[in-house]
Amino acid sequence: MRSKPKEIEHTSKVRVRFVETDPLGIVWHGNYIQYFEDGRENFGRHHGISYLDQKEYGFATPIIESKTKHKRPLKYGDVATIKTIFVDSSAAKMIFRYEIYNQENELVCTGETVQVFVDNIGQGELWLTPPDFFTDWKKKVGLLDE
Repeated sequence: MRSKPKEIEHTSKVRVRFVETDPLGIVWHGNYIQYFEDGRENFGRHHGISYLDQKEYGFATPIIESKTKHKRPLKYGDVATIKTIFVDSSAAKMIFRYEIYNQENELVCTGETVQVFVDNIGQGELWLTPPDFFTDWKKKVGLLDE
């Protein structure tokens, strides 16, 4: 019997822009959160769970926790690879891990974000159980049985 995956990933690239760097020409640490978002956006579009998809079902998914760990600098003009990994959980939340690599394929940053579901149509109430569209998505990508 084949076991279910516990993670799904997607890889994308981003070129470091001048505006993202400090006077030394290295990426300011706060911009890695933006790269995480770029990774989530690309993951969502690729796997069918984008912010626009969530909004269509009447939900928003605000970040309630974020972590970064910096290992090496990125510099202006570098092309970075963002590996975005969705970590399966039975809770009503989305957990993403990130690995960012420089063009020499050296790991420069790791991180994690946690998002929860709030009703975007009503009063922005926190959902304690996974919304149906999220459960359906997990079935579609093979995280849950049909």
